[in-house]
Amino acid sequence: MNVQEIRQLDAYLKKLFGNPDIRVAPKGGDAADVFVGEDEIGELTGDEDEGERSYNFRMVIQLGQDPSIQPVPALNAYLRRRFDNDKIRVVTRPKKMDSLEVYLGEEFLGVLFVENEKGRRSYIFELPILDVDLADMTE
Repeated sequence: MNVQEIRQLDAYLKKLFGNPDIRVAPKGGDAADVFVGEDEIGELTGDEDEGERSYNFRMVIQLGQDPSIQPVPALNAYLRRRFDNDKIRVVTRPKKMDSLEVYLGEEFLGVLFVENEKGRRSYIFELPILDVDLADMTE
């Protein structure tokens, strides 16, 4: 990712979540780390397909191993606290048991995939970003 892409992604995520503390830091190649304040929260990767550039923000969330934890309220609270935005909401998907949807108000943001590995359950938040999403972001 070049400097202009990093700046555009940084501005886009700040504007999207309404959080000036979000920061995108280049990692090398087509990857960057995403921070809120000093906390690294996830990774951005870039991809090019048929001349169109796109990005994917990926965040791994561990809720703990307590089977009584209700994932929707816990993920709501976690994402709201992490991004400092009370408009974030997690909803179940009709006919899908392996994932949840994430919204910011009425705007669809991405999907939370459930991952069970070695008896540990985690959630992977994936937020796709298209180059058209960045078109209005200035350097």
